[in-house]
Amino acid sequence: MSRRSTGLVLITGLAAAALALSACSTPSGAGTGEPDAGATLNVGLVLEPTNLDIRRTSGAALEQILVDNIYEGLVTRTPDNQITERLASEYSVSEDGLTYTFTLNEGITFHNGDPLTSVDVVSSLQAVKDDESLQGHAELAGVAQIAGPDLDTVVITLSAPNQNFLFSLTGVAGLVFQNGDTTDLKDAENGTGPFTLDTWRKGSSITFTRYEDYWGEKAGVAEVVFDYIPDFTAGVNAALDGSLDVLTAVDPNLAPQLEKSGQFTLTTGRTTDKATLAFNNAKPPLDDVRVREALRLAIDHDALVEAVGAGQTLYGPIPELDPGYEDLSSVAPHDPEKAKQLLAEAGHEKLDLTLTIPNFYGTTVPQVLVSDFKKVGVDLTVNSVEFPAWLEDVYKNHDYDLSFVLHVEPRDFGNFANPEYYFGYNNPEVQKLYADALAALDEKTSNELLAQAARLVSEDHAADWLYNGATITAFVPGVSGFPEDSINSRLDLRGVTLAD
Repeated sequence: MSRRSTGLVLITGLAAAALALSACSTPSGAGTGEPDAGATLNVGLVLEPTNLDIRRTSGAALEQILVDNIYEGLVTRTPDNQITERLASEYSVSEDGLTYTFTLNEGITFHNGDPLTSVDVVSSLQAVKDDESLQGHAELAGVAQIAGPDLDTVVITLSAPNQNFLFSLTGVAGLVFQNGDTTDLKDAENGTGPFTLDTWRKGSSITFTRYEDYWGEKAGVAEVVFDYIPDFTAGVNAALDGSLDVLTAVDPNLAPQLEKSGQFTLTTGRTTDKATLAFNNAKPPLDDVRVREALRLAIDHDALVEAVGAGQTLYGPIPELDPGYEDLSSVAPHDPEKAKQLLAEAGHEKLDLTLTIPNFYGTTVPQVLVSDFKKVGVDLTVNSVEFPAWLEDVYKNHDYDLSFVLHVEPRDFGNFANPEYYFGYNNPEVQKLYADALAALDEKTSNELLAQAARLVSEDHAADWLYNGATITAFVPGVSGFPEDSINSRLDLRGVTLAD
């Protein structure tokens, strides 16, 4: 298996977001009264982390709450995936695209009170580069040298230009930890962020408290309680009974209950969530492009999006928020008759396939697929499994026909340029285009190369992208500044306030 972290990170964090889409789109920030600096913000989430060691444990559930709140990197990203400074006050990139120079902000301290210097940054990044067991290792593979010429400056030199490098530093690969710290990160922390870990009631909630000595603008609330509620109906009930100030991943079928109550504002946010129907390209009959194309043509994507509740159709591996996006709807329009023809040409007028899906995704998507496939002579058996079983059978052993998960991480097109990834897709031309896109010094050129590669992947029918997810968030009127976009992968709460 490749050490690339993107695939697994995306998958694990989307327990409920796969079905959580639609509602009215009202801007956040309809707070009433003055913000209460001593307030506790109760946020309903779906998937709880198994532990808090973000350095050694993959999963969007970790990145969602820990990055920017507890741990920080030199740079971070906004909800619309734009790169911005964080621990670094400024940075520059050399004309040849090889040298990145960062200047640290003043007054940064870890939660134990010790000051942060370039020594901590260098040791953190060097550890990720050297240790294959650390998350983000692959993202730093092209780093030639990491240096701290003085306590306030970090210089990173690449062996070759990489358009994705700076963005990779906004993720787990770029997080900064104290040099020599022995904190057991599985259930404790020592970050630099605006919140500290207070308590973790496993199976129930995680509580953060404001770090009063934070180097930047202090958090707007004194405490955040993440309440983990894996059942959609239970989440709505908790919101209606006043237990929550914010409910994320609202099921669109339940959203009317929150709207009609008059207690909540609902927003619909964009994401990079790709609802991916994976084909095992290395296993018959999915190794036949005619079979893969037939399956895509059999799916009524517009009807599927309507059944899910919102989001938008997506016919390629790159969503709108990522570089290289192109509308590829013409590649696989709904055409059941052509699907039947292709299956007949491939010798499969009748075909039995199995869909392996983590059981937290519900039944909406499988039901649509079973119905659509049946119309073209494909009998689909749905194998709903616990997530650990999915990881073992599908992700690790590649023992599957079709699979469905929500890949949430931005800029993860590289999975299709990795023949060892669980898709089993191996196209040297795609791999070269992707490598050239990363090496391009000009962003526009890089994006054009990515678009070319993505079109090839879609034309190869390496997978089907059922939809690009959206996410519904409900919050009480006193909440202001709560993020709307990309909250399944990143939830920066520093600027959130709660009024009386």
